[in-house]
Amino acid sequence: MASQTRVKVEKLDAPKVHGLDHETLIRLYRTMYLSRRLDDREIQLKRQNKIYFQISSAGHEAITGVMGLFLRPSVDWFYPYYRDRALCLMLGVTPLENLLAAVGAKDDLSSGGRQMPSHWGHAKWNIVSKSSCTGTQFVQAVGAAEATLYYEGRPKALSQAKKAPLGEHVSHEPDEIVYVSGGDGSTSEGEFWESLNVACLKKLPLLYLIEDNGYAISVPVEVQTAGGSISKLVRGFPGLHVAEVDGTDPFESYSACKEAVEYCRERRGPALIHAHVTRPYSHSLSDDEKLYKSADEREEEARRDPLSKLALVLVREGVLDQKQIESLEGEIDNEVREAADQALVAEEPSVDSIRTNVYSPDVDPSSAAFEAQPHLHGAPKTMVEMVAATLSDEMARDERITIFGEDVADASREDNLKQVKGKGGVFKATAGLQRKYGNDRVFNSPLAEASIVGRAIGMATRGLKPVAEIQFFDYIWPAMMQIRDELCVMRWRSNGAFKAPVVLRVPIGGYLTGGGVYHSQSGESIFTHCPGLRVVMPSTALDVAGLLRTAIRCDDPVLFLEHKHLYRQPYNRSENPGPDFTIPFGKARTVKEGADVSIITYGALVHRTEVAAAQLEREGISVEIVDLRSLSPYDWEAIAATVRKTHRVIVAYEDMLSWGYGAEIAARIADELFEELDAPVKRVAAMDTFCAYQPKLEDVILPQTSHITVAVKQLLEY
Repeated sequence: MASQTRVKVEKLDAPKVHGLDHETLIRLYRTMYLSRRLDDREIQLKRQNKIYFQISSAGHEAITGVMGLFLRPSVDWFYPYYRDRALCLMLGVTPLENLLAAVGAKDDLSSGGRQMPSHWGHAKWNIVSKSSCTGTQFVQAVGAAEATLYYEGRPKALSQAKKAPLGEHVSHEPDEIVYVSGGDGSTSEGEFWESLNVACLKKLPLLYLIEDNGYAISVPVEVQTAGGSISKLVRGFPGLHVAEVDGTDPFESYSACKEAVEYCRERRGPALIHAHVTRPYSHSLSDDEKLYKSADEREEEARRDPLSKLALVLVREGVLDQKQIESLEGEIDNEVREAADQALVAEEPSVDSIRTNVYSPDVDPSSAAFEAQPHLHGAPKTMVEMVAATLSDEMARDERITIFGEDVADASREDNLKQVKGKGGVFKATAGLQRKYGNDRVFNSPLAEASIVGRAIGMATRGLKPVAEIQFFDYIWPAMMQIRDELCVMRWRSNGAFKAPVVLRVPIGGYLTGGGVYHSQSGESIFTHCPGLRVVMPSTALDVAGLLRTAIRCDDPVLFLEHKHLYRQPYNRSENPGPDFTIPFGKARTVKEGADVSIITYGALVHRTEVAAAQLEREGISVEIVDLRSLSPYDWEAIAATVRKTHRVIVAYEDMLSWGYGAEIAARIADELFEELDAPVKRVAAMDTFCAYQPKLEDVILPQTSHITVAVKQLLEY
């Protein structure tokens, strides 16, 4: 527990006060006061420029402290937000650990000095690393709660998760629950509502605590929330236990928390507590509440201070007298002072450590360990058929794997499977998997991309291996916050304490007539710009098998891009290479040897380049083709080798001409291999993001074979 100094008072045999015995009341007051004094110390340090930010939990201590009486560290799972200091102290986070985070010390257990203060994270206590993003935690908590139910029915998956990297932090207890909290402002985020929808659909053991202090920075709750009460808005969700309480009253909070926790532990569904609390300090030290709060409002908040209210009860009920309270507070003041002194001299992280834990230190998907020879057998399969076959092989091997997204199941109504063929994705990439592996492993999700990715993060944090699908690349953007600010950096921001090795399968690209501007986009360069994320894009069925298997077996998040135009082409089919075939990331494939000019490409442009090369061959021009396959990491050595060989290079890609992925490759070639070039680097790319939606416009908008042949001849004439 957070308490290092026991209260030196005679044990009292007086009756309980509103159901709480004296020892519990003293422990609660101690934690609440400790939380407040840590806030005050951080404020002092910020004003002395010894820390760089402060955001307080003042006014929230009663409800969060009481919650800590019912939740169990290392058993339950926690997604707290930045005003949950009292809860974290109750769970076992020490004052020193609080202040090591505040000063950004190397030994800060929450992030190794990488995050701001009060961004909780503690692997030992199951406190999952929190980011600064508002509301993103809700859907991740849903995924964590789904893992709870999954492990209950799949003990083999739990055993496999424990053997994986960071498996020592994987746990499951029969009556565990997941806790998630947020302020009133966070309930305006879409992820909050998306999370409630899934939590109620699946009757998840998920406990929401909404700490309503009346303001989201300067925006009052009546402007933030329709009707000014989130609990009134959510009462219509089926199976959701809802309680509205005065969160500054520990006794009212105690009853509400007890009932809600029991509701979740009994697997009756999710629960939500709407706690009215105060915010006696400004939102943070970057804010001044006097600019928007009246003096009367601030005076009313002071009267509701939970610390003063509980101290008064302790004296009135004879639990402690004023002298004993002062003695207790003096001990805590000394404890905070000593912790601050230690934190201020703590070692800072080295500059070089910034690159530590960007990717897994345990599994390198670009290593020789993933080089394997195919053992081809069976009839040739198209790319889309190979996706399903590879997923099936991996699901048989690893029970941690779950597959979900929009329309990926054969049929959500299982009774219908006796009468229908089943869907299995809009492209049939997951056809038959639900029938084979069950409804708990392959299932449809609501149409909510942020929720899909967030749930996958929560599952992966708990040790599962979700393979989630975004139905079209064009609709990935609602999930961008979850991908860029959560998925990619979970390992880094927690300094290796947590990870989220999710595989996101995404159909991408144009060249399909009728797709319009919202089914034809290419934007892979945006995602290769995300540290911590692996990005691959196969062009053949054989590469699908090898790269998808590597994606699933590696320990990092992977964006697996599947070009829609290539799904059913006859020219890129392959026999099944076997269940152990893998291809390392960052290793390009030489499609064709040549001597006169090199073409660097990937995706749908590979085949068009092959066709162009065949035409040019008849004219006596020898073209070398390199398929990158993996975009992050990418094979610079292969690029450099082919440029040094032919001294002329074309970069062909489907993304935008300006700021596209190929533009960066061309720029690096010009920068580092300039002396090797006999002609300028030539790029063949899409003119803009509006891909072909009318056949007659295709030649203008997307790179074609003719564009490639013309570019090659221009280079040779230079």
